[in-house]
Amino acid sequence: MTIANVGTRGPRPAIFLDKDGTLIDDVPYNVDPARVCLTRGAREGVTALQAAGYALVVVTNQSGVARGLFGGEALLIVRARIEALLGRRLDGFYWCPHYPAGVVREYAIACGCRKPQPGLLTRAAGELGLDLARSWMVGDILSDVEAGCRAGCRTALLGQPPDPLSLAPQYMPTLVAGDLAEAARRILGATGKSGERSALDDPRPAPRA
Repeated sequence: MTIANVGTRGPRPAIFLDKDGTLIDDVPYNVDPARVCLTRGAREGVTALQAAGYALVVVTNQSGVARGLFGGEALLIVRARIEALLGRRLDGFYWCPHYPAGVVREYAIACGCRKPQPGLLTRAAGELGLDLARSWMVGDILSDVEAGCRAGCRTALLGQPPDPLSLAPQYMPTLVAGDLAEAARRILGATGKSGERSALDDPRPAPRA
């Protein structure tokens, strides 16, 4: 499912943001705007990244739709709440409503858009005219990182560095940060603070010491 702003120009680099646990606090299956709160550093990080010219695109698994807990219209309200808290518009808001064990038949399927599949990112790139090779996927779990790597993006993992044995080497994050503010500082440092290619601008994960 897709919500994208009209008139977005490309090709632009993007910051693909996971929603729950990355941009807002992780409250399972929450669509109550009163309970939507930004994570630490989210507003600061998003502000810096947008000012540097990155498109801001949320990509999120929302199996609650397939489970019959809420409909897509509830996510429109969540998007509006997030934008109000950030004080800025998002360039896109994409979600996967699918879950094979769901109770809503049309969504109870295996798909190519549920992370770690890259479908949400590649669809957003096509619709919004985004340059995946200059883009970043930022999330708090390894499926976010894998989705970004599969789409050809660099990746930032929020939280603790992963165990090198927990995933294939090609899906290791490019960088690990404590929160979105730190991730933004490191992303901007790696790209000359403009989103343009630099000597460090390689979509492949950086080697880890």
